[in-house]
Amino acid sequence: MLDYLESSGLAENTIVIYTSDQGFYLGEHGWFDKRWMYEESFRMPFMISYPKLIESNTVNSNLLLNIDFAPTMLELAGISVPEDMQGTSFVSQLNSNSPEIRDAVYYHYYEYPKWHRVQPHYGIRTKRFKLIHFYYSMDEWELYDLDKDPNEMNNLYENAKYKKLIKDLKKKLKALQIKYKDDMSLDEMRKMTDIVIERVYNEENLNNR
Repeated sequence: MLDYLESSGLAENTIVIYTSDQGFYLGEHGWFDKRWMYEESFRMPFMISYPKLIESNTVNSNLLLNIDFAPTMLELAGISVPEDMQGTSFVSQLNSNSPEIRDAVYYHYYEYPKWHRVQPHYGIRTKRFKLIHFYYSMDEWELYDLDKDPNEMNNLYENAKYKKLIKDLKKKLKALQIKYKDDMSLDEMRKMTDIVIERVYNEENLNNR
């Protein structure tokens, strides 16, 4: 396809995007599946070619979310982005020298035990740190320094040295939960998991009749 675009003279004004689903665990951290907030499945590839705007071999490591994809493509196509879209266009990020649009990203997974037995958790990731809270049938927090511990093997949450950092991250985490209208109480989050799973079980039973 790329060869055709080049030979036909269309490459200069054609946007080509390559992305995919999250990575799947093959034993990392002792887990399987892809819904954990650890780096192996938290990262997603995103490559874009648009010679008219983007310099070849440009690399940008700023924080982005997959909800940013649609607003970005709409802006590139010259279409207004609906106000009710949660994502933010990162067209400005296609220039590696542009200021970042995010200083942190939020994640929340809540289905349990079906289908994947991934303990419900939410968290926040900045350029350097990641804070995760597992909350459904436990109350466990994890903090990782991604610069010093990129494989996330050393949980720093109980280290008194990081007390202020944890406080700041929790404040930022709460702000993002409010922004995305996900700031319910822990009891409400657990109830949401129970309701969703009960619905799935019921639908499955109905389909098998």
